Amino acid sequence: MIRIIPSITVMKGRTTRLAQGDFKRETVYDQSPLEVAKQFEDAGVSQVHLVDLEGARRGASINYDVLESIVGHTNLEISFSGGLYTDGDIIKAYEYGASNIIAATIAAYRPEYFASWIVSYGRERITLGADSINGKIAIRGWQKDTEIDLFDHIEQFFNRGLKYVKTTDIPKHGAMTGPSLKLYKEILARFPGICLIAGGGVGSIDDIEKLRELGVWGVVFGKAFYEGAITLKHLERYLISV
Repeated sequence: MIRIIPSITVMKGRTTRLAQGDFKRETVYDQSPLEVAKQFEDAGVSQVHLVDLEGARRGASINYDVLESIVGHTNLEISFSGGLYTDGDIIKAYEYGASNIIAATIAAYRPEYFASWIVSYGRERITLGADSINGKIAIRGWQKDTEIDLFDHIEQFFNRGLKYVKTTDIPKHGAMTGPSLKLYKEILARFPGICLIAGGGVGSIDDIEKLRELGVWGVVFGKAFYEGAITLKHLERYLISV
């Protein structure tokens, strides 16, 4: 069964969404991150992806208080990302209650250092963030492009024991036009046994079903829920076994 991992993105303590990672195309929602998290938990969701947008942009996590609040008032597992560059950052995220961290920029800048985290903290607690535009990795909250090939990037860590990778096809992010099935199919074929968490383009429950049929381990989505295209009722069939 595919894992349902709703995304809660935070800026200045508020629930926020960006279109294609563009900070000029920001939508702020009325409900606080904690209120949203409680909704998900009440529906049977067990894990959420908490994104510190300011941390991703500045290169230093900021919204630890939001992480602490959600952990303190729910039983959700939190995958935390945004501005995690050092061992100290990871330790702090764990101290505030993160179950797992997702790191992207450091993996591009210092691959050997990131690879060491897989050993130091365990492959269950480290996820590679490998988000791309036209097959090339983008970092710093998607504000900086690179020439790093997506598949080469995943491969170097897969060969070092990586278990989890989250991949977003950035042009699809927030577009709700359907996920990049061809891309995800190729990743699964090239890296047997990888736990792929797919993001970008999810606009309906049918999209989630297509990802499930493809063999994707988990799906991250946000806008489709906040805009009402995917409801908690829709998700029930995937949450029965949680």
